[in-house]
Amino acid sequence: MSLNFPITTPPWEVLALVAHHLDPKTLAIASCVCKSWFISMSSDHLWKPICNTHFPNLHFTDLGEQIHHVPYHRLYAIGHTAAKRRVQTPCKPKLSLDNLIFSINIRTKSSNIVTIAKPGEELIFDPNGVFKFDVDNVNYECSSMVAVVEDVKITWNVVLSGWKGLFTMMDCEGKVSFSPGAEGWFSEELPSPGCCAGAVASGVVADLKLGFCGRRESGVGKVKVDKVSVGILSIVNWRYVSVDDGLRYLQHFLVPCDD
Repeated sequence: MSLNFPITTPPWEVLALVAHHLDPKTLAIASCVCKSWFISMSSDHLWKPICNTHFPNLHFTDLGEQIHHVPYHRLYAIGHTAAKRRVQTPCKPKLSLDNLIFSINIRTKSSNIVTIAKPGEELIFDPNGVFKFDVDNVNYECSSMVAVVEDVKITWNVVLSGWKGLFTMMDCEGKVSFSPGAEGWFSEELPSPGCCAGAVASGVVADLKLGFCGRRESGVGKVKVDKVSVGILSIVNWRYVSVDDGLRYLQHFLVPCDD
């Protein structure tokens, strides 16, 4: 003899009792079963302590009556989404160094010091994988071993292959000492990408360094530009950004949004 019992929905009290032992993800899934489960699994008395545990820094009471109509399961979803977004791994950049040409011009009032147009793949990479590169084969000499301080004008452009785009990383003036072993360091704050470029600081600067060495030729002392280094420096921790982060920054200015 078989007994057939009708299938009935568990009473509300049972659902509420079970719900107290469920994690947020299971609660959210259970609330999708039916309307009565949604009402039981989405109640504020369940989600308020969960919100306070997972996101204690969210003090919604300061917002007054404007927030009172928002259920706690919704507030938890907002906090959870925001937390995931902060740690989300960014997409690979659309650009690569092979797509770029680094154009650097450094000059004094009386002479041109450096004019370089270097494809990205020919740059000397930093072993730490950061957006900092050395440019070799710099041929400029000053026929004096005595320190000479001069005004210089520096322009650094990044060009997208085929002249499909150009972004000026640095366009500034400064002073540099032409003496053996000296270094000239120049930096200029970069604009914030996107619609907030004029209102929000980007937190990064373009960085350029000149290195000098001395040598003697036919009894005459000469100062030579030994090295030019360029990079993107974060002013948050005063470290160079990674190559991928540098490329992601540049693509905001070089790659159209619909690409």
